[in-house]
Amino acid sequence: MFDSQEMNQQTIPYQEPREPAPPPVPPRRRGGGLRTGAIIGLILVLVVVFGVGLFAGWEFGRNGSTLAPSAGQLPPLSGTTLDKVREAVVVKVTPAVVQVNVLTQNGGAIGSGVIIDSRGYIITNNHVVNGAQTIQVVLNDGTKLPAQLSGTDPPDDLAVLKIQPPGNMTVATLGDSSQLRVGQEVLAIGNPLGITQTVTNGIVSALGRTISEGQGGATISNAIQTDAPINPGNSGGALVDLQGNLVGIPTLTAIDPEFNTPANGVGFAIPSNRVKSIISQIIQTG
Repeated sequence: MFDSQEMNQQTIPYQEPREPAPPPVPPRRRGGGLRTGAIIGLILVLVVVFGVGLFAGWEFGRNGSTLAPSAGQLPPLSGTTLDKVREAVVVKVTPAVVQVNVLTQNGGAIGSGVIIDSRGYIITNNHVVNGAQTIQVVLNDGTKLPAQLSGTDPPDDLAVLKIQPPGNMTVATLGDSSQLRVGQEVLAIGNPLGITQTVTNGIVSALGRTISEGQGGATISNAIQTDAPINPGNSGGALVDLQGNLVGIPTLTAIDPEFNTPANGVGFAIPSNRVKSIISQIIQTG
């Protein structure tokens, strides 16, 4: 059903203000890194991260924290201890993360979603399901279920799906994104490039970003910036702290326009506190 899948990818300017550029310097010879002029003139553009092209390989077509303790409360962790903490978080959260397969008039796409209610409600990005004719959810154990679109909030790029639960399901715990602190570790869990249940880790790089998808897309306030790798297919997945709390929904990544390639370590997520508000409205009103 989803053998021919196309990724819907749009580039948009990153509108975060920048510091004044330093005085120009003589150009350097071309080498292994970016040219100095390119670094000075680097403009990030955002790309909605979801969907996978499966035409003779991956193709990109036209048309995814610890609740901050006060200083001194967090005991030092050895490498072994930190590894065990990450492993425990993955075991706790992964069953709540699903793959979202979408069939539209233009083809198919793949994104991610998170189970947020035992009645079968799943949060994802609106751009993942926009224009969907049919939606299929794949649970952690491989079970495939049809899903209905319960409601959307395009201005915040959020949507809620509804499935009929096959039994007891793991539900994600919504954390308090206002307690996040720059520098604390987070994990991103989703289906990048359609590779299910992939986990990446990083830190909260910045908070309070305002980013725009451009071309009539959503403008997201108070976005979380993270260097946890976020790739096409991660959209709608989970950004979690080291207590296993859902603190954000990965939504955007950045693209270096000079090379038209992802800017490593520059991704953005919708904060969980905004997600909580939207979920309750959609579930109540449908």
